Amino acid sequence: MTNTYLTPTPLLDFNEPSIVALVEERGWRTLSARDRIGAAYEFVRNEILFGYNYDDALPASRVLADGYGQCNTKGTLLMALLRALDVPCRFHGFTIDKGLQRGVVPELIYPIAPRNIIHSWVEVYFEDRWINLEGFILDAAMLGALQTAFPKRQSLCAYGAGTDALQRPCVSWQGESTYIQRTGINYDFGVFDAPDAFYADHRQLGGLKGLLYRAVIRHWMNRRVARMRAGHVPAIPGGERNLRPAANTIEIREAV
Repeated sequence: MTNTYLTPTPLLDFNEPSIVALVEERGWRTLSARDRIGAAYEFVRNEILFGYNYDDALPASRVLADGYGQCNTKGTLLMALLRALDVPCRFHGFTIDKGLQRGVVPELIYPIAPRNIIHSWVEVYFEDRWINLEGFILDAAMLGALQTAFPKRQSLCAYGAGTDALQRPCVSWQGESTYIQRTGINYDFGVFDAPDAFYADHRQLGGLKGLLYRAVIRHWMNRRVARMRAGHVPAIPGGERNLRPAANTIEIREAV
């Protein structure tokens, strides 16, 4: 396995004191490879809450300091922790249909939101194969609120979730791939050594929209997420037809 998948980068800044201290305090280095992956994964899944940061291309140490993140920022932190623990990993970039974010994005803003939203997951090399990790995005409280709000649904593509197994999604680390937004994916950019290379060419929301998102909209979204986590899941206009994956969802193959 090439050292490319183990090296630090400006975004994967696992030599920063806060990340070094976290790894040492938790004693993760003493664990087996399987348990090191699990420890980092479950930390990012549940101790870093689902929420929206200032930007996608934030260093891992900033995401750790924020204490919250979404697919891209939580993924950067997970990659940094994995590499700090000598676990090879890489970045897989996509877009998701904005319908997956319906219910989180305020309805006043939803019509002008980009149709395709930058998305990613982490691929980890374990037992001589690449495994996809996406199930860390929603923390347990957020996922539990959706399960409670839709007790009879399995397929849901809204409120930050995109799954055909809502009541029993594959989100815990068991040595296999995990997913929670997969059914919203509509374009595959492919695999990159690190998030830095991806964000050099692919960014979301520049100009005035970007300013509004960073200054106002993301805070609005984070308040909505906090209310959902507390059990107040808002209704979506259009009902059932807006809870399904977009028609252009693509099939993603397992990592090779």
